[in-house]
Amino acid sequence: MKLIVGIGNPGKQYDKTRHNVGFMALDALAAHHNASFSEKKFNSVYTTIRIKNEKVIIMKPETFVNLSGNAVSSMMQYFNIAQEDILIVYDDLALPLGKIRVRTKGSGGGHNGIKNITSHLKNSEFKQFRIGIGNDDQIDRVNFVLGKFSKSDLKILDDVFVQFESVAEDFVSLSFSDFMSKHN
Repeated sequence: MKLIVGIGNPGKQYDKTRHNVGFMALDALAAHHNASFSEKKFNSVYTTIRIKNEKVIIMKPETFVNLSGNAVSSMMQYFNIAQEDILIVYDDLALPLGKIRVRTKGSGGGHNGIKNITSHLKNSEFKQFRIGIGNDDQIDRVNFVLGKFSKSDLKILDDVFVQFESVAEDFVSLSFSDFMSKHN
């Protein structure tokens, strides 16, 4: 069994904000599989889909970005999911809008959600799928990540979300080195 986690903030006021790009990617994946986030457990909403005959839980913590770790850890333990079978999807200020990067581990480059997950899992040995949201040095970081995407930004991200459908399939079926080679 695999676990794909999108990081974001719950609530309508955070819809289509830069910090919620992880939620947005999972929403697109769920829609592609005609699934909805109808299950609730451990301060998260989730659904189970099948990708290439493998059961995959896709989950959105409802604990706000910076406190995602407890929900991820609890879900992982409850369903007995190995840490190497987890993929965390999140926003990255250091990447241009729509650019993606895959990593096998790492600190998350100052991303507080990744820091919190690392703290709860006791290490950073989980796979990461980063989606670039760009950056604007003229805007305070907090205001920038909590700001809404423009319509033109959303068009760029639509391509990323379509690509994420194949990313999820490859996460299930490829070795991680092949997965990284294909998507980096």
